[in-house]
Amino acid sequence: MIERHRAALEAAAAAPMLEQVRWWSAINSGSRNLDGLNKIAGLLADAFSALPGEVSLLDAAPGEAIDPSGQPQPVAYGRNLHVRVRPQAPVQFLLTGHMDTVFAPDHPFQALTDLEGGAVINGPGTADMKGGIALMLAALGALEASPLGAGIGYEVIVNSDEEIGSPGSAPLIADRARGKLAALTYEPSALPDGTLAGARPGSGNFSIIITGRSAHAGRNPQDGRNAIVAASDLALRLARARREGLAINPARIDGGGPNNMVPDRAVLRVNLRPALPADQAAAEALLDELIRGIAAEHDVAVHLHGGFGRPPKPIDHRAAKLFALVEESAALLGRPITHKATGGVCDGNNIAACGVPVVDTMGARGGAIHSADEYLIVESLAERAQLSALVMLRLAERGL
Repeated sequence: MIERHRAALEAAAAAPMLEQVRWWSAINSGSRNLDGLNKIAGLLADAFSALPGEVSLLDAAPGEAIDPSGQPQPVAYGRNLHVRVRPQAPVQFLLTGHMDTVFAPDHPFQALTDLEGGAVINGPGTADMKGGIALMLAALGALEASPLGAGIGYEVIVNSDEEIGSPGSAPLIADRARGKLAALTYEPSALPDGTLAGARPGSGNFSIIITGRSAHAGRNPQDGRNAIVAASDLALRLARARREGLAINPARIDGGGPNNMVPDRAVLRVNLRPALPADQAAAEALLDELIRGIAAEHDVAVHLHGGFGRPPKPIDHRAAKLFALVEESAALLGRPITHKATGGVCDGNNIAACGVPVVDTMGARGGAIHSADEYLIVESLAERAQLSALVMLRLAERGL
């Protein structure tokens, strides 16, 4: 089975992935660094132009965020890379990745360091996920080197805002996912041994704006309605509502003022992670119930801003078949792997919600992501590029 794809697999391993990772990771592309994102987007567009399709950089959907005073403010996101190859082919895939990192330009973690004689690279975005982008491109180049390539169509989206929930790119991902046979997303492996992430919870980020009434803290505090107290009460009620299948994290309260004034404005930031769609529905009902209770008991106005940007991602029967094919392909390459549930979320959640089976940790092996210890295992570039190439070729031959 492997031998008939030998030329494509060799092409995947021979791609200049390590050089690309070093080049791309040296550019700061924090999610809010629009200049850095623009630079890396241009480099990626140049690199993906080697594929025989249409390459474009698309503006993100407009965004909005609640500032510490409770006022909505417009938010800009970087452009998203979109590649489309053979849209009329009978077999269609979606491949996704992200160019942004969690490291802002003023973060101290900016440089690359070789470890273990160059077998490991420590650097921002090396594993998450500029290594993944490089091996995705290598796998697609290998696909083009195969006789099967002419019958395979695919689209690539590399977005600029995944690390902040993909608010500006989610509509594009959903639009391009529909109708695809399968999708592969290039987040790093769940564990350094190559284990894949399986089921994922959903994730919702909310800013809850509480408007009370100011008053003098000494002369007439009874006339005030303390927004900080109401926000704190809501945070405690949310924390007590945690249960199996629904993680709740009250993360921050903005607001307050001078000690001699009853504060009239507060913003509670909270993240909820439901395991299943039914848990998401329960979480939405819980928020509504608690907000109504707080508003009535504290005599304040409460406004909910935000939503569940990442739907829960259980593994259905088609996703199970895709995982089986990926794991079988890894075994054929002599690198057996398995999958396990994880508490993290990514664009794979959004793709699965469109009814498309997805494996979303097809990227490099590494670890310590989102920290200054982030590292990439260099040998995994070639091995995971070959895995992606083999998975796509076998899908084209046999489907799901």
